[in-house]
Amino acid sequence: MRRKRASGVPWVKVGLWALAPLVLLNLAVAFFGDTRVSPLSLSFLREKAHALAAYARHRPSCLLEGHPELEPLIRDAERRNRLPPGLLRALVEVESATRPHRISPAGAMGPGQLMPATASQLRVEDPFEPAPALDGSARYLAEQLARYRGDVRLAVAAYNAGPGNVAGRVPRNGETEFYVEKVLTAYERFRPRPPPRPTTRPAPAAKRQARPAVSRAQGS
Repeated sequence: MRRKRASGVPWVKVGLWALAPLVLLNLAVAFFGDTRVSPLSLSFLREKAHALAAYARHRPSCLLEGHPELEPLIRDAERRNRLPPGLLRALVEVESATRPHRISPAGAMGPGQLMPATASQLRVEDPFEPAPALDGSARYLAEQLARYRGDVRLAVAAYNAGPGNVAGRVPRNGETEFYVEKVLTAYERFRPRPPPRPTTRPAPAAKRQARPAVSRAQGS
């Protein structure tokens, strides 16, 4: 007699169905967020889902109205929050390459790549809307500069790794140390150059007047 095959759905199919939401989530982040993420990534699932929901709320108005240029908004945010000129511009260049709709593999959003918790803390309702998102990033960066007494390197490290992970030095976690160097390199490009110092030439020495030759009196 032939044995009957075991009834029920094979475990392989069950596994594939269980993985489907994970794969779809990561593929959606990669496609809509213009980023690279593994389809099987198990990291930051809640943050990525939050970012996609925020993007879905933002996109209809963006399609109708578009976005203004980022550079004037960045300059305004720097001036309003008393940041060194060019620093926020460098940070946004490294974070998102000035793409307002970018979503990172960790679920960070917008031009300054605000994490959902940070955006909520800064009261940025739409992290994909450039003006409030950039202002929030500028405020957060200004907080770190004040915390570390103007040390740009530590402030940039805290923006990336969180202030709780920066204890007087840049953390070497395989990411932040490289991130800081990229931002500082971009900052050197974007910061305004000081005006060249005028070259002062020494005044020419006054010419000595030639003394008239004293003529000796001829014989007495």
